[in-house]
Amino acid sequence: MPAADTIVAISTPPGAGGLGVVRISGPAARDTAASMLRFRAPYSWTPWTCALAELLDDAGNTIDEVVLTFFAAPRSYTAEDAVEISCHGSPVVLRHCVSRALAAGARLANPGEFTLRAYLNGRIDLPQAEAVDDLIRATTLHQARIATQQLNGSVSRAVRPAKEQCLELIALLEAGIDFAEDDLSVATSEEIDARLASIHVALRRLIDSFQFGRLVHDGISLAIVGRPNVGKSSLFNALLTQDRAIVTDIAGTTRDTISEQFSLEGLPVRLVDTAGIRDSEDLVERLGIERSRQAMADADITLVVVDLSAELAADDQELIRLAGEQGHTLTVGNKSDLPRLCMSQVEDVAVCARSGAGVDELKRHLLARIAPGGFVSPQSGLITSARHEALLQESREAVERARLAVQAGLPHELLLLDCYAALQPLDALTGATTADDILNRIFSTFCIGK
Repeated sequence: MPAADTIVAISTPPGAGGLGVVRISGPAARDTAASMLRFRAPYSWTPWTCALAELLDDAGNTIDEVVLTFFAAPRSYTAEDAVEISCHGSPVVLRHCVSRALAAGARLANPGEFTLRAYLNGRIDLPQAEAVDDLIRATTLHQARIATQQLNGSVSRAVRPAKEQCLELIALLEAGIDFAEDDLSVATSEEIDARLASIHVALRRLIDSFQFGRLVHDGISLAIVGRPNVGKSSLFNALLTQDRAIVTDIAGTTRDTISEQFSLEGLPVRLVDTAGIRDSEDLVERLGIERSRQAMADADITLVVVDLSAELAADDQELIRLAGEQGHTLTVGNKSDLPRLCMSQVEDVAVCARSGAGVDELKRHLLARIAPGGFVSPQSGLITSARHEALLQESREAVERARLAVQAGLPHELLLLDCYAALQPLDALTGATTADDILNRIFSTFCIGK
């Protein structure tokens, strides 16, 4: 339903910059822009064209030279008439532009309202709307690539086959009930169960993709732990490819956790360097060690670093055991360039953090732990949203109940309740199904001579 009012907002980040954009959308977008601008040449408001203009103050004085771009409904971001005014990126100029629009009758847009209007006007569906925010917040190219695929409808396309099959089954069962007095057998129990099994497989595949999709969306936390002086900070710097942490030969140099983010084959990784874990009487060091243990508990994966140039200590063995109990872990043998004194083969990978030798191999090991099944193609409809995954789980559970109903020989009226319960979460994901949709399927599928 088209909005009755016109909204305005600054669409570029806060602060000074070379350019800033003010966006206006709604039925009075053209009139609002025209009231605050003076065009250098007559402008006919031809859609999808740009024009040079002057931004005026209340007295008609020029404040800035701007470029106006006009998008006519429905071929705009919001599917409404929309105007974008590109000013110089001074916060004062941008605020003045917004103030003039407000004085002309527009109102300040609520957070996300331009995208909300795009959804309400049928320009995009819900997964596409959510992908807009994901694209804006992307910190790696892989995240941006997947968000762009979802913005182009990859999630909806992936869900559509299961939803279509569910609708076809509902139409089949509804037709069987409507024409039961004619003794018309629409489908056997085996055929109905086969259809439900096909829906279940499609939903299961999408749900399984969330295991990797969650990592793409949320990133992972990687903690580096170990005894003092085993080379944790050197490994931290090697993974970041920059000297972020102080490295010395003095035990206990790192007394607090240090975190940085880097990209591992496109996956955002929060890397945490921790204080060396040992018994200490120093209060500050003890507090740092306590934070190290907390970082290990919170991490998705823990790298336990041991010194290959020294004998394996009891503290090393205890850390390896504790990290293994808490979740995914990799044991990294550092100082591989020195003569080996660690006789036990405890490490998953050996590295020399100072020279970088073995670090690429460590990254391959990490990727294998993070995504054992390999990377999932965004074109296949990768599920990255916990909301989407929960809806798909809800639909899958309803399909399972429907299969049990078929196997129990329950009437189709009861089976339909579970089928509609499976359809409802898919509607919440891609958009509602109307009664007309089902009726059209009934009468387009069956040839009824009545």
